[in-house]
Amino acid sequence: MAKQINKWLPLERGDVVDIVAPGSSCKMDSLQKGLDVLESWGLEPRMPKDIFGADVICSNSDEERFKQLKTALTSEDSVAVWCVRGGYGANRLIPRLMKLKRPAGPPKLFMGFSDITTLHVFLNEQWGWPTIHGPMIDRIGRGLILEPQLAEVRSMVFGDLRQIEFKNLKPMNDLAHRAKTIKAPVTGGNAMTLQSSIGTKAPWKSAGSIVFLEEIDERGYRVDRILEHLEQTGHFAKAKAIVLGDFLGGDEPDGTNRVWSVVERWAQNQKVPVLRGLGAGHGDLQRPVPFQTMATLTTGAKSQLVIDTGVFDVRKKR
Repeated sequence: MAKQINKWLPLERGDVVDIVAPGSSCKMDSLQKGLDVLESWGLEPRMPKDIFGADVICSNSDEERFKQLKTALTSEDSVAVWCVRGGYGANRLIPRLMKLKRPAGPPKLFMGFSDITTLHVFLNEQWGWPTIHGPMIDRIGRGLILEPQLAEVRSMVFGDLRQIEFKNLKPMNDLAHRAKTIKAPVTGGNAMTLQSSIGTKAPWKSAGSIVFLEEIDERGYRVDRILEHLEQTGHFAKAKAIVLGDFLGGDEPDGTNRVWSVVERWAQNQKVPVLRGLGAGHGDLQRPVPFQTMATLTTGAKSQLVIDTGVFDVRKKR
């Protein structure tokens, strides 16, 4: 069955953007600087006064993080939800989120990446919302997003950018070297986070999609374990193609690195085209990647991926 393709509302000056921290916390100065950027765009970021609280490892208690996320997703006076940062914790909210009904009206813009992949999976699969794997408030505030990419994000969220192009992708197996055009929505995110959803009430589903994967700070054997698990659960065989972003870090104790060697071996064994070079993940080049919108992947000598941003052509009030 083909996945439903939905759309989100473009932002306008004066729009309220709800800020949430479903995972880890960050320093308040970088958070404020990130909010200042949104305000400079003419938006009105709205953040709970108690966004950070006491917890063993997360930004706040499960109850408080869920309450804030629920309010942001369901409020009628905001059109976007933007995550502060990733870090561990979003997966702990899934049992509570599964009890919510999808709000009436068009989807909101939702932005985040890394462990926020958990929420992308929930919103994509359970509510049918398109979402954007993109930079978070903390990284924007710390100046970790290059100006061209920040301008690209701004253009996207205001609805001026209707498609995003990723050119010069590198084929990694024989199927990717063959000229072919594949049309399908993009799904995925952080590889380990996707793996951890398997067997839960909100599992990641890849059938019929172009799979995007990225990872950071996992040694070669751990990356191999993740990919092998996803392989044995059939997630790659059911996909239309696989496109890889950054796989950073993961040095061995002796200083060597086996990550891409592992990935290349895995790619050769796939029954679908595998390509690398998508400028997205935890690296310096962090372009936004729309999920659950239609995309066109061209394989062969001039491989590229063109993804619809998923924005309505005309602003429709909630």
